[in-house]
Amino acid sequence: MTGGVLLLVCAVVAVMAANIPALEWLHRFWDISFGFSFGDFSFSMPVRNWVDDVLMAVFFFSVGLEIKRELLVGELSTMKKAMLPMFAALGGMIFPALIFTYFNAGTPSASGWGIPMATDIAFAIGVLSLLGDRCPAGLKVLLVALAVVDDIGAIIVLAVFYLSHDIYFIYLLYAALTVLALVGVNRAGIRSNFVYLLLGLVLFVFVFRSGVHATIAGVILAMTIPAKTATGDIRAFTGPDSPLGKLESALHPWVNFLIMPIFALANAGVVIDSSSIAGGSMPAVIPGVFFGLLVGKPLGIFTFSWLAVKLRVAGMPDGAKWRQIFSLGMLGGIGFTMSIFIDNLAFTDPHLVNAGKFAILVTSFLAACLGLAALYMTTDKTKNI
Repeated sequence: MTGGVLLLVCAVVAVMAANIPALEWLHRFWDISFGFSFGDFSFSMPVRNWVDDVLMAVFFFSVGLEIKRELLVGELSTMKKAMLPMFAALGGMIFPALIFTYFNAGTPSASGWGIPMATDIAFAIGVLSLLGDRCPAGLKVLLVALAVVDDIGAIIVLAVFYLSHDIYFIYLLYAALTVLALVGVNRAGIRSNFVYLLLGLVLFVFVFRSGVHATIAGVILAMTIPAKTATGDIRAFTGPDSPLGKLESALHPWVNFLIMPIFALANAGVVIDSSSIAGGSMPAVIPGVFFGLLVGKPLGIFTFSWLAVKLRVAGMPDGAKWRQIFSLGMLGGIGFTMSIFIDNLAFTDPHLVNAGKFAILVTSFLAACLGLAALYMTTDKTKNI
């Protein structure tokens, strides 16, 4: 919850910096070039790119570790557990993408269809935690599992449609060889996180130089981290003997209280005026994101959850009701971090990037408020203690 509040504060500061002359220095800071040189070699890029490429690679590494944990021993470890969040997340991605496409087909913003597909885990869970014991435990578990599946879907969409530019296949070959080395180290039973992180750094450089967005290296690295304890017990992976458990625990505060807030400061600064947001007329990206997140998310999550239960491939969460599932889907409309990340990749026109961020911020705030209110009205504290 605290991480979500800090993220919100940083987003507000970023918007203020973009619109208040006295804070303009902070808004422009992220465009300052920064780098290093060794002899004849030099490398430099804007501070914002360091955040989006380097820090977000660490963020995706953390997400990858969480996904691996859930797949091995968590809510996605068996088909019975996984089916409802899988169906719910699938609906929560398809419906928003279709709604966005309806508004944007044939326009310069058509490539942004992936923007409303994402759900911000930190914000959504933080908002849900405000309900305390009013919310059935089954709903909390469903939201966490749904968000993890949503992240898997978002990573696939990013890797296939957004993270590639001009490809240099020689560096992809080097990256593939590095992945094989990581797998080999894992197979050899080496448990030193230093070895994995060192090879991960090499992998990051090769992926970055290949033309594929470097953040995908974080997810790939996470999949190679050993999950078993020293005794070979995978169920105790969160213990002190597990490389995966130690890394996830160590990264969690850094990601929640440093990396994501810095990302918000660097990327949430939307200029609020009619000319910069609309560029003369309202771009279709605004209603596409607005209705995609606010309508498509809850409708898709509810519809596909209902189908999964009616087809008997999944069961309802303990103590949950259908109106609560729909209310939970409204929290899925909190896109923020991942949506802004995709927005930056989808467009090159600064007017569209700015319009997309404006729509994401407004819609995520509304989704949080409406989802919280809906869940409050559909839950009863006395029945969930």
